[in-house]
Amino acid sequence: MAFKDIETQPLKVINLGLNSFREDLQKQGVPVVQVDWAPPANVDSAVLENIYKHSEAIKQANQKVIDIIQKGSPVLLGLDIARNVVPGMEDNLILHAGPPITWDRMCGPMKGAVMGALIYEGKAKTEKEAEALAKSGKIKYAPCHEHNAVGPMAGVMSASMPVFIIKNEEFGNYAYCTQNEGLGKVLRYGAYSDEVIERLKWMEQIMYPVLDKAIRSLGKIDLKSLIAQALHMGDEVHNRNRAGTSLLFRQLAPAIMRTSDNAENSAKVLEFINGNDHFFLNLSMPAAKAVLDAARNIPNSSIAVVMARNGTDFGVQLAGTGDEWFTGPALVPDALYFPGYTKEDANPDIGDSAITETAGLGGFAIAAAPAIVQFVGGNAADSIKYTRWMYEITASESQNFQIPALDFRGTPLGIDVIKVIEKNLTPFIDTGVAHKNPGVGQVGAGVVSAPMEPFIKALDGLSKKL
Repeated sequence: MAFKDIETQPLKVINLGLNSFREDLQKQGVPVVQVDWAPPANVDSAVLENIYKHSEAIKQANQKVIDIIQKGSPVLLGLDIARNVVPGMEDNLILHAGPPITWDRMCGPMKGAVMGALIYEGKAKTEKEAEALAKSGKIKYAPCHEHNAVGPMAGVMSASMPVFIIKNEEFGNYAYCTQNEGLGKVLRYGAYSDEVIERLKWMEQIMYPVLDKAIRSLGKIDLKSLIAQALHMGDEVHNRNRAGTSLLFRQLAPAIMRTSDNAENSAKVLEFINGNDHFFLNLSMPAAKAVLDAARNIPNSSIAVVMARNGTDFGVQLAGTGDEWFTGPALVPDALYFPGYTKEDANPDIGDSAITETAGLGGFAIAAAPAIVQFVGGNAADSIKYTRWMYEITASESQNFQIPALDFRGTPLGIDVIKVIEKNLTPFIDTGVAHKNPGVGQVGAGVVSAPMEPFIKALDGLSKKL
């Protein structure tokens, strides 16, 4: 259109500014399209210049990382006691979710889980004894992620706990995770009552040997295939695992019946799994961990291989920056709370389960599981919107995990810290919510966006490596 014709034609507007500008124009009957845009996150211009100067090297490194992730082949081989298989595990070591943290900075649910683990291990008999030992300096703490492991919520793992053994068959590396206890008053949410410890002991003495014998009789269970099927059945394998657990149950049940020498124990194990829709979470997490760990230490890569929270800090690790953690304060999720609880009761975001989002699952695949957004009063259209946003900050799309509602498009894969900064858009995570005080347990479930600070620091860390 020529400039001289503008005054004689109906006005049409594309708005790049505040949403209120669009609303004002709409009130006047003016056709307007709102561009969903935000300025880049506030980072040092010198850092961005250095990043862009090395853009070709970063692009090549990121492609290598994506290729490794795409080829990942996680399988479940069996179970063992943590001290026997988890690298560096010691009797006086407690592994926890998220980046490194000391006892004095731990949140309530993590402290509760640590105390519960000490009681479970027989190192303390009461809450008071457990707390005194936990802060005495005699107990060491380290992130699960630094020991080839992951833990949901508080993520606590101690030496006597049985763990699943997952192998990435393509690259030969392993990952480990405890068995899932269920929802409510459980150790991973910071509860440590007698019923919690009794359940953990039953899982160690009865469920672990029954499951281990059954899984080993099968040779292996292909977790990649189960996850792909679960996404087609309404799961995103973070906050919804009903289909994944059901698929696992179908494989385990005949093997358990054939290998167990105690019918009552077999029945109780099967009943426990059948009554715990989240049982598969503790397999989807180490499956994601095994796949992503193979892509570590690729120089120049800007792709995240870890997102994790300890209830105080949110931490990120990049493929191109080794084992360095980049952290910022964890945020409180938007959630649907159990009766009697509100956001005032909630602890900030916690757990290693964001490893699923890091691998293109969880909140990144929420379009496959629209029921999840009901946690915050959303609808099916919102779930598709959230997944589409995540394509904006990722380097590729999964060749293995597809979303039916998006015409079987692959899930967003490979969180690129550069794109996070450029788009001023952080990863979307769906999660459970723990009470901020120790001993209470779960109080809800919801969604949260990752804080920007860890990604700004990660970009700076990558720039220094370049």
